[in-house]
Amino acid sequence: MRRLFIKIAGLALTGALVSACGGSNDPGTLAEEASARGFSALVAASTKAGLVPALSSSSSNLTVFAPTDAAFTSLATTLGFASATTMVNTLDSATLAKILQYHVLPTAKSAAQLAAGGATQSTLYTFEGAASTLAVSSTGGVKLTDELLTQAMVTTADVSASNGVIHVIDKVLVPPGVLDIVQMAKLNPTFSVLVEAVVAANLANALSGAGPLTVFAPTNDAFTAALTELSLTKAQLLASPSLPDILTYHVVDGSVRAADVVALPKPASVGTLQGSTFSVGTTLAITDGRTRVANLVATDVIAKNGVIHVIDKVLLPPSN
Repeated sequence: MRRLFIKIAGLALTGALVSACGGSNDPGTLAEEASARGFSALVAASTKAGLVPALSSSSSNLTVFAPTDAAFTSLATTLGFASATTMVNTLDSATLAKILQYHVLPTAKSAAQLAAGGATQSTLYTFEGAASTLAVSSTGGVKLTDELLTQAMVTTADVSASNGVIHVIDKVLVPPGVLDIVQMAKLNPTFSVLVEAVVAANLANALSGAGPLTVFAPTNDAFTAALTELSLTKAQLLASPSLPDILTYHVVDGSVRAADVVALPKPASVGTLQGSTFSVGTTLAITDGRTRVANLVATDVIAKNGVIHVIDKVLLPPSN
């Protein structure tokens, strides 16, 4: 009986110690939970960017959108890196910090609070003097739209941490002002034909330079329509001697934001790097050199070396 009493007392003491220490089921910090759950690329990037102290601090109360390792690998390979590890090792700490801060909200929000929190929500990443925002949608699950106009899906929500909450996402979010125009275009599948054309025309280096430049970027659908209109295959277009002229006709020197276009007296004549002009009307529709009309689909996608405006038609310079 005495041995049984001692055994029970020992178990009770062990339970009391576990309780006093917070228990094995109590969550760790954001940094600890990310590490324990296998977000190796996120942890490596956070370490190099110097963000681990903030993610470990007991005074923090943050929301972290945590891309999976597969999401980091997808970003890395699309940008031309051999792996996520190579990308993290290559990018400087300041660039990594900007990207990661764009994945953090300044307060802890559950998935339900995200859904109820409004169409746009501020991140810790500050750009041009203001907090950059993510567009949040709760239709069919929580989705986040980044600067690139691409969506990340929350695949696992409400992972508790002692100093915040983690939501797992299937894509690395792209902030404004960090990647160059070509990198931004590569990361949005809507521009895959445009990227092929830029590479074929040997313009990738020019559009990746210091700039600033403004690119009116036709979507894949716009290229499909242009191929039909011109009775060309994609291969024929990519091999065409006129391709550089067509592409540079979509590029304007300087960073021309939507507000700048709105402020122009209409109709406005806009000079391009190709040398010819196109005109912008009162509705902001663009009339090219062959009196064809393109409409703006989205504006002010901000790259580190300029700005992208999305258009629904390939612009053609005046025919000779």
